[in-house]
Amino acid sequence: MKARILFFTISLLLGVQALAQAPQLSEKSQISLLTCAAGDELYYAFGHSSFRVQDSVLGIDVVYNYGTFDFNRPNFYLNFVKGKLIYSLSRRSFDDFLFEYEMEKRWVKEQILDLTLEQRNQLLAFFENNYLPQNRDYLYDPLLNNCSSITGDILKDQFGDAIVFDGSYLNEQYTFRQLVRQFMNINSWSMFGIDLAFGSVVDRKATVQEHMFLPYYAMEQIRHTSLNGKPLLKRERSVLDYDEHIQQSFFPLSPLFWFCLLLGFTALITYFDHQHKTRSRWLDFTLFLLTGLVGTFLLVLWLATDHTSTPKNFNVLWAFPLNAIVAFVFIFQDKLPQWLPKYLWTALGLIGLMLLLWIIKVQIFSPVLIPLLLTLAIRYVYLLRYSKL
Repeated sequence: MKARILFFTISLLLGVQALAQAPQLSEKSQISLLTCAAGDELYYAFGHSSFRVQDSVLGIDVVYNYGTFDFNRPNFYLNFVKGKLIYSLSRRSFDDFLFEYEMEKRWVKEQILDLTLEQRNQLLAFFENNYLPQNRDYLYDPLLNNCSSITGDILKDQFGDAIVFDGSYLNEQYTFRQLVRQFMNINSWSMFGIDLAFGSVVDRKATVQEHMFLPYYAMEQIRHTSLNGKPLLKRERSVLDYDEHIQQSFFPLSPLFWFCLLLGFTALITYFDHQHKTRSRWLDFTLFLLTGLVGTFLLVLWLATDHTSTPKNFNVLWAFPLNAIVAFVFIFQDKLPQWLPKYLWTALGLIGLMLLLWIIKVQIFSPVLIPLLLTLAIRYVYLLRYSKL
Protein backbone atom coordinates (compact mmCIF):
# COMPACT_ATOMS: atom_id res chain seq x y z
CA MET A 1 0.00 0.00 0.00
CA LYS A 2 2.84 2.42 0.85
CA ALA A 3 4.34 1.79 -2.57
CA ARG A 4 1.10 2.84 -4.26
CA ILE A 5 0.94 6.03 -2.18
CA LEU A 6 4.57 6.80 -2.99
CA PHE A 7 3.92 6.20 -6.69
CA PHE A 8 1.04 8.65 -6.83
CA THR A 9 2.98 11.26 -4.84
CA ILE A 10 5.85 11.08 -7.31
CA SER A 11 3.43 11.39 -10.22
CA LEU A 12 2.02 14.60 -8.70
CA LEU A 13 5.48 16.08 -8.34
CA LEU A 14 6.93 15.06 -11.68
CA GLY A 15 3.81 14.77 -13.86
CA VAL A 16 2.65 11.51 -15.34
CA GLN A 17 3.57 10.98 -18.96
CA ALA A 18 1.47 7.94 -19.78
CA LEU A 19 -2.13 6.98 -19.12
CA ALA A 20 -1.03 3.58 -17.82
CA GLN A 21 0.61 5.29 -14.84
CA ALA A 22 -2.69 6.50 -13.33
CA PRO A 23 -3.24 4.76 -9.97
CA GLN A 24 -6.28 2.60 -9.32
CA LEU A 25 -8.61 4.18 -6.81
CA SER A 26 -9.89 2.30 -3.78
CA GLU A 27 -13.49 1.79 -2.66
CA LYS A 28 -13.02 4.75 -0.28
CA SER A 29 -12.47 7.15 -3.20
CA GLN A 30 -14.90 9.76 -4.44
CA ILE A 31 -15.08 12.28 -7.27
CA SER A 32 -16.93 15.55 -6.88
CA LEU A 33 -17.69 18.79 -8.66
CA LEU A 34 -16.55 21.97 -6.91
CA THR A 35 -18.45 25.17 -7.59
CA CYS A 36 -16.91 28.44 -6.44
CA ALA A 37 -18.67 31.76 -5.92
CA ALA A 38 -18.36 34.72 -8.24
CA GLY A 39 -15.66 37.24 -7.40
CA ASP A 40 -15.02 40.93 -7.96
CA GLU A 41 -12.76 40.67 -11.03
CA LEU A 42 -14.35 40.34 -14.47
CA TYR A 43 -12.84 36.90 -15.05
CA TYR A 44 -14.31 35.77 -11.70
CA ALA A 45 -17.71 37.38 -12.28
CA PHE A 46 -19.46 34.11 -13.14
CA GLY A 47 -17.86 31.77 -10.60
CA HIS A 48 -15.76 28.70 -11.28
CA SER A 49 -16.03 24.91 -11.61
CA SER A 50 -13.43 22.18 -11.01
CA PHE A 51 -13.28 18.44 -10.34
CA ARG A 52 -11.95 17.00 -7.09
CA VAL A 53 -10.59 13.46 -6.72
CA GLN A 54 -10.00 12.09 -3.22
CA ASP A 55 -8.98 8.73 -1.84
CA SER A 56 -8.17 8.48 1.86
CA VAL A 57 -6.59 5.05 1.37
CA LEU A 58 -4.09 6.30 -1.23
CA GLY A 59 -3.67 9.72 0.37
CA ILE A 60 -5.00 11.48 -2.74
CA ASP A 61 -6.81 14.83 -2.61
CA VAL A 62 -6.32 16.80 -5.81
CA VAL A 63 -8.26 19.25 -7.95
CA TYR A 64 -8.35 19.14 -11.75
CA ASN A 65 -8.93 22.72 -12.86
CA TYR A 66 -9.76 23.53 -16.49
CA GLY A 67 -9.84 27.26 -15.79
CA THR A 68 -6.10 27.96 -15.72
CA PHE A 69 -4.62 30.71 -17.90
CA ASP A 70 -1.33 32.56 -17.97
CA PHE A 71 -1.12 36.34 -18.55
CA ASN A 72 2.57 35.88 -19.34
CA ARG A 73 1.97 33.49 -22.22
CA PRO A 74 3.33 35.05 -25.47
CA ASN A 75 0.76 37.24 -27.28
CA PHE A 76 -1.82 36.70 -24.54
CA TYR A 77 -3.85 39.84 -25.26
CA LEU A 78 -3.52 39.53 -29.04
CA ASN A 79 -4.72 35.94 -28.87
CA PHE A 80 -7.62 37.07 -26.67
CA VAL A 81 -8.71 39.59 -29.32
CA LYS A 82 -8.27 37.03 -32.11
CA GLY A 83 -10.30 34.38 -30.29
CA LYS A 84 -7.28 32.11 -29.93
CA LEU A 85 -6.89 32.24 -26.16
CA ILE A 86 -5.39 29.10 -24.68
CA TYR A 87 -6.54 27.73 -21.33
CA SER A 88 -5.03 24.72 -19.60
CA LEU A 89 -5.91 21.89 -17.27
CA SER A 90 -3.93 22.24 -14.05
CA ARG A 91 -3.65 19.82 -11.13
CA ARG A 92 -2.97 20.88 -7.56
CA SER A 93 -3.68 19.80 -4.03
CA PHE A 94 -7.14 20.57 -2.68
CA ASP A 95 -5.69 22.66 0.16
CA ASP A 96 -3.75 24.86 -2.25
CA PHE A 97 -6.81 25.26 -4.46
CA LEU A 98 -9.00 26.22 -1.50
CA PHE A 99 -6.54 28.77 -0.13
CA GLU A 100 -7.34 31.33 -2.84
CA TYR A 101 -11.08 31.21 -2.14
CA GLU A 102 -10.49 31.38 1.59
CA MET A 103 -8.42 34.54 1.10
CA GLU A 104 -11.09 36.14 -1.11
CA LYS A 105 -13.94 34.96 1.13
CA ARG A 106 -15.81 33.26 -1.72
CA TRP A 107 -18.02 30.28 -0.95
CA VAL A 108 -17.20 26.83 -2.30
CA LYS A 109 -19.75 24.02 -2.59
CA GLU A 110 -18.97 20.38 -3.27
CA GLN A 111 -21.23 17.89 -5.04
CA ILE A 112 -20.10 14.28 -4.65
CA LEU A 113 -21.02 12.19 -7.67
CA ASP A 114 -22.64 8.78 -7.27
CA LEU A 115 -20.23 6.72 -9.38
CA THR A 116 -19.15 3.11 -9.28
CA LEU A 117 -15.50 2.34 -8.62
CA GLU A 118 -15.07 1.51 -12.29
CA GLN A 119 -16.55 4.86 -13.31
CA ARG A 120 -14.35 6.73 -10.84
CA ASN A 121 -11.25 5.05 -12.22
CA GLN A 122 -12.46 5.82 -15.73
CA LEU A 123 -12.75 9.52 -14.89
CA LEU A 124 -9.38 9.62 -13.14
CA ALA A 125 -7.72 7.99 -16.15
CA PHE A 126 -9.39 10.60 -18.36
CA PHE A 127 -8.15 13.48 -16.18
CA GLU A 128 -4.63 12.08 -16.08
CA ASN A 129 -4.59 11.66 -19.85
CA ASN A 130 -5.87 15.21 -20.26
CA TYR A 131 -3.15 16.44 -17.94
CA LEU A 132 -0.33 15.18 -20.17
CA PRO A 133 1.64 18.14 -21.56
CA GLN A 134 0.46 17.45 -25.10
CA ASN A 135 -3.21 17.33 -24.03
CA ARG A 136 -3.69 19.86 -21.24
CA ASP A 137 -4.08 23.00 -23.40
CA TYR A 138 -7.38 23.79 -25.11
CA LEU A 139 -8.89 26.62 -27.13
CA TYR A 140 -11.00 28.68 -24.73
CA ASP A 141 -14.45 29.92 -25.64
CA PRO A 142 -16.30 31.99 -23.00
CA LEU A 143 -19.69 30.53 -23.92
CA LEU A 144 -19.05 27.12 -25.46
CA ASN A 145 -15.78 25.80 -24.07
CA ASN A 146 -14.80 26.98 -20.61
CA CYS A 147 -14.06 25.51 -17.18
CA SER A 148 -17.77 25.04 -16.50
CA SER A 149 -19.15 23.89 -19.87
CA ILE A 150 -16.43 21.22 -19.90
CA THR A 151 -18.22 19.63 -16.93
CA GLY A 152 -21.13 18.55 -19.10
CA ASP A 153 -18.86 17.71 -22.04
CA ILE A 154 -16.73 15.36 -19.93
CA LEU A 155 -19.73 13.57 -18.45
CA LYS A 156 -21.25 13.10 -21.89
CA ASP A 157 -17.93 12.05 -23.39
CA GLN A 158 -17.28 9.45 -20.69
CA PHE A 159 -20.76 8.05 -20.11
CA GLY A 160 -22.59 8.80 -23.36
CA ASP A 161 -26.36 8.42 -23.43
CA ALA A 162 -26.33 7.01 -19.89
CA ILE A 163 -26.05 10.64 -18.75
CA VAL A 164 -29.32 12.58 -19.00
CA PHE A 165 -29.51 16.31 -18.30
CA ASP A 166 -33.02 17.11 -17.08
CA GLY A 167 -33.89 20.74 -17.79
CA SER A 168 -37.19 20.79 -15.91
CA TYR A 169 -35.66 22.99 -13.20
CA LEU A 170 -35.35 25.87 -15.70
CA ASN A 171 -38.20 28.38 -15.67
CA GLU A 172 -37.30 28.97 -19.30
CA GLN A 173 -34.41 28.35 -21.64
CA TYR A 174 -32.52 31.61 -21.75
CA THR A 175 -30.43 33.08 -24.52
CA PHE A 176 -26.68 33.36 -23.95
CA ARG A 177 -26.98 37.12 -23.59
CA GLN A 178 -29.74 36.78 -20.99
CA LEU A 179 -27.63 34.31 -19.04
CA VAL A 180 -24.61 36.61 -18.96
CA ARG A 181 -26.76 39.57 -17.91
CA GLN A 182 -28.02 37.62 -14.91
CA PHE A 183 -24.56 37.89 -13.37
CA MET A 184 -23.61 41.46 -14.28
CA ASN A 185 -25.01 44.94 -13.78
CA ILE A 186 -26.38 45.99 -17.17
CA ASN A 187 -25.30 49.59 -16.46
CA SER A 188 -21.63 48.74 -15.99
CA TRP A 189 -18.77 49.28 -18.39
CA SER A 190 -18.01 45.55 -18.36
CA MET A 191 -21.53 44.55 -19.37
CA PHE A 192 -21.75 47.38 -21.89
CA GLY A 193 -18.51 46.18 -23.50
CA ILE A 194 -19.78 42.60 -23.60
CA ASP A 195 -23.11 43.67 -25.11
CA LEU A 196 -21.22 45.76 -27.64
CA ALA A 197 -18.90 42.91 -28.68
CA PHE A 198 -21.54 40.16 -28.76
CA GLY A 199 -23.25 39.61 -32.08
CA SER A 200 -26.76 38.42 -32.78
CA VAL A 201 -25.57 34.80 -32.59
CA VAL A 202 -25.74 34.96 -28.77
CA ASP A 203 -29.43 35.85 -28.87
CA ARG A 204 -30.44 32.27 -29.59
CA LYS A 205 -31.71 30.10 -26.76
CA ALA A 206 -29.07 27.93 -25.15
CA THR A 207 -29.75 24.21 -24.91
CA VAL A 208 -30.14 22.66 -21.47
CA GLN A 209 -26.52 21.50 -21.50
CA GLU A 210 -25.27 24.82 -22.88
CA HIS A 211 -26.62 26.58 -19.78
CA MET A 212 -23.78 24.80 -17.98
CA PHE A 213 -21.23 27.31 -19.30
CA LEU A 214 -22.14 29.21 -16.14
CA PRO A 215 -20.88 27.45 -12.97
CA TYR A 216 -24.03 28.22 -10.97
CA TYR A 217 -26.14 26.57 -13.66
CA ALA A 218 -23.72 23.63 -13.86
CA MET A 219 -24.14 23.13 -10.11
CA GLU A 220 -27.92 23.22 -10.41
CA GLN A 221 -27.81 20.91 -13.41
CA ILE A 222 -25.87 18.27 -11.46
CA ARG A 223 -28.82 18.21 -9.05
CA HIS A 224 -31.06 17.32 -12.00
CA THR A 225 -28.86 14.83 -13.86
CA SER A 226 -29.14 11.05 -13.92
CA LEU A 227 -26.66 8.31 -14.76
CA ASN A 228 -28.14 5.01 -15.86
CA GLY A 229 -31.50 6.15 -14.57
CA LYS A 230 -30.27 7.06 -11.06
CA PRO A 231 -29.47 10.52 -9.66
CA LEU A 232 -25.87 11.49 -10.38
CA LEU A 233 -25.66 13.55 -7.20
CA LYS A 234 -24.85 11.50 -4.11
CA ARG A 235 -24.65 14.32 -1.60
CA GLU A 236 -23.76 17.99 -1.38
CA ARG A 237 -22.00 20.13 1.20
CA SER A 238 -20.54 23.60 1.74
CA VAL A 239 -16.76 23.61 1.96
CA LEU A 240 -16.50 27.36 2.51
CA ASP A 241 -19.59 29.22 3.64
CA TYR A 242 -19.36 32.91 2.78
CA ASP A 243 -21.96 35.40 1.60
CA GLU A 244 -22.38 36.09 -2.10
CA HIS A 245 -20.26 38.97 -3.38
CA ILE A 246 -22.50 41.91 -4.28
CA GLN A 247 -21.39 44.09 -7.18
CA GLN A 248 -21.08 47.68 -6.04
CA SER A 249 -22.22 50.37 -8.47
CA PHE A 250 -21.76 54.13 -8.49
CA PHE A 251 -24.00 55.86 -11.03
CA PRO A 252 -21.64 58.80 -11.81
CA LEU A 253 -19.08 56.24 -13.02
CA SER A 254 -21.54 54.25 -15.13
CA PRO A 255 -21.82 54.37 -18.94
CA LEU A 256 -25.43 55.57 -18.76
CA PHE A 257 -24.38 58.64 -16.75
CA TRP A 258 -21.64 59.58 -19.22
CA PHE A 259 -23.79 58.93 -22.30
CA CYS A 260 -26.56 61.09 -20.81
CA LEU A 261 -23.95 63.76 -20.12
CA LEU A 262 -22.80 63.51 -23.74
CA LEU A 263 -26.40 63.77 -24.93
CA GLY A 264 -26.98 66.92 -22.88
CA PHE A 265 -23.69 68.46 -24.03
CA THR A 266 -24.41 67.68 -27.68
CA ALA A 267 -27.96 69.07 -27.46
CA LEU A 268 -26.62 72.28 -25.90
CA ILE A 269 -23.85 72.72 -28.49
CA THR A 270 -26.31 71.97 -31.29
CA TYR A 271 -28.69 74.64 -29.96
CA PHE A 272 -25.90 77.25 -29.98
CA ASP A 273 -24.80 76.09 -33.45
CA HIS A 274 -28.37 76.58 -34.66
CA GLN A 275 -28.57 80.05 -33.11
CA HIS A 276 -25.31 81.17 -34.73
CA LYS A 277 -25.77 79.20 -37.99
CA THR A 278 -22.44 77.46 -37.54
CA ARG A 279 -21.16 73.97 -36.78
CA SER A 280 -18.81 72.70 -34.11
CA ARG A 281 -16.17 70.93 -36.14
CA TRP A 282 -14.44 69.20 -33.27
CA LEU A 283 -17.68 67.79 -31.87
CA ASP A 284 -18.62 66.28 -35.23
CA PHE A 285 -15.08 65.05 -35.83
CA THR A 286 -14.99 63.36 -32.42
CA LEU A 287 -18.43 61.71 -32.74
CA PHE A 288 -17.78 60.41 -36.25
CA LEU A 289 -14.22 59.27 -35.54
CA LEU A 290 -15.03 57.41 -32.33
CA THR A 291 -18.13 55.67 -33.70
CA GLY A 292 -16.21 54.77 -36.86
CA LEU A 293 -13.31 53.29 -34.91
CA VAL A 294 -15.68 51.31 -32.65
CA GLY A 295 -17.51 50.00 -35.71
CA THR A 296 -14.25 49.03 -37.41
CA PHE A 297 -13.18 47.10 -34.33
CA LEU A 298 -16.55 45.31 -34.17
CA LEU A 299 -16.30 44.48 -37.87
CA VAL A 300 -12.85 42.97 -37.29
CA LEU A 301 -14.24 40.88 -34.41
CA TRP A 302 -17.02 39.71 -36.75
CA LEU A 303 -15.01 38.91 -39.86
CA ALA A 304 -11.37 38.45 -38.89
CA THR A 305 -11.32 36.52 -35.60
CA ASP A 306 -12.24 33.05 -34.39
CA HIS A 307 -14.68 34.25 -31.72
CA THR A 308 -17.95 32.34 -31.87
CA SER A 309 -19.90 35.08 -30.05
CA THR A 310 -19.01 38.16 -32.15
CA PRO A 311 -20.30 37.38 -35.70
CA LYS A 312 -23.39 39.08 -37.14
CA ASN A 313 -23.01 42.06 -34.83
CA PHE A 314 -25.46 44.75 -35.95
CA ASN A 315 -23.97 47.34 -33.62
CA VAL A 316 -22.06 48.29 -36.77
CA LEU A 317 -25.27 49.89 -38.00
CA TRP A 318 -24.93 52.79 -35.54
CA ALA A 319 -21.16 52.51 -35.08
CA PHE A 320 -20.74 52.77 -38.84
CA PRO A 321 -17.11 52.03 -39.83
CA LEU A 322 -17.11 54.62 -42.64
CA ASN A 323 -17.66 57.33 -40.03
CA ALA A 324 -13.95 57.10 -39.24
CA ILE A 325 -13.17 58.37 -42.74
CA VAL A 326 -16.02 60.87 -43.04
CA ALA A 327 -14.88 62.42 -39.74
CA PHE A 328 -11.98 64.16 -41.48
CA VAL A 329 -14.38 65.99 -43.80
CA PHE A 330 -15.51 68.09 -40.83
CA ILE A 331 -11.97 69.18 -40.04
CA PHE A 332 -10.39 69.81 -43.41
CA GLN A 333 -13.30 71.19 -45.45
CA ASP A 334 -14.99 74.49 -44.72
CA LYS A 335 -17.93 73.72 -46.98
CA LEU A 336 -19.65 70.38 -46.59
CA PRO A 337 -19.50 68.16 -49.71
CA GLN A 338 -22.60 67.62 -51.80
CA TRP A 339 -22.69 63.88 -51.07
CA LEU A 340 -22.83 64.36 -47.30
CA PRO A 341 -26.66 64.72 -47.01
CA LYS A 342 -27.12 61.32 -48.68
CA TYR A 343 -24.56 59.85 -46.29
CA LEU A 344 -26.35 61.36 -43.29
CA TRP A 345 -29.73 60.03 -44.46
CA THR A 346 -28.08 56.62 -44.84
CA ALA A 347 -26.65 56.85 -41.31
CA LEU A 348 -30.07 57.77 -39.91
CA GLY A 349 -31.62 54.91 -41.87
CA LEU A 350 -29.11 52.46 -40.43
CA ILE A 351 -29.99 53.56 -36.89
CA GLY A 352 -33.65 53.03 -37.77
CA LEU A 353 -32.83 49.55 -39.13
CA MET A 354 -30.96 48.75 -35.93
CA LEU A 355 -33.99 49.74 -33.87
CA LEU A 356 -36.18 47.51 -36.05
CA LEU A 357 -33.82 44.55 -35.53
CA TRP A 358 -34.03 45.28 -31.79
CA ILE A 359 -37.85 45.34 -31.82
CA ILE A 360 -38.16 42.04 -33.69
CA LYS A 361 -35.40 40.56 -31.49
CA VAL A 362 -32.93 39.68 -34.20
CA GLN A 363 -30.33 41.19 -31.86
CA ILE A 364 -30.78 42.57 -28.37
CA PHE A 365 -28.77 45.73 -27.78
CA SER A 366 -27.69 47.39 -24.56
CA PRO A 367 -30.34 49.86 -23.32
CA VAL A 368 -27.41 52.03 -22.26
CA LEU A 369 -27.03 52.86 -25.96
CA ILE A 370 -30.26 54.90 -26.13
CA PRO A 371 -28.77 58.30 -25.13
CA LEU A 372 -25.83 57.64 -27.46
CA LEU A 373 -28.20 56.93 -30.37
CA LEU A 374 -30.10 60.14 -29.58
CA THR A 375 -26.80 62.03 -29.55
CA LEU A 376 -25.94 60.80 -33.03
CA ALA A 377 -29.46 61.41 -34.34
CA ILE A 378 -29.47 65.01 -33.07
CA ARG A 379 -26.17 65.72 -34.75
CA TYR A 380 -27.06 63.96 -38.02
CA VAL A 381 -30.33 65.91 -38.30
CA TYR A 382 -28.64 69.21 -37.54
CA LEU A 383 -25.93 68.59 -40.14
CA LEU A 384 -28.64 67.82 -42.69
CA ARG A 385 -30.25 71.18 -41.96
CA TYR A 386 -26.91 72.96 -41.94
CA SER A 387 -25.95 71.51 -45.35
CA LYS A 388 -28.92 73.36 -46.87
CA LEU A 389 -27.74 76.77 -45.67
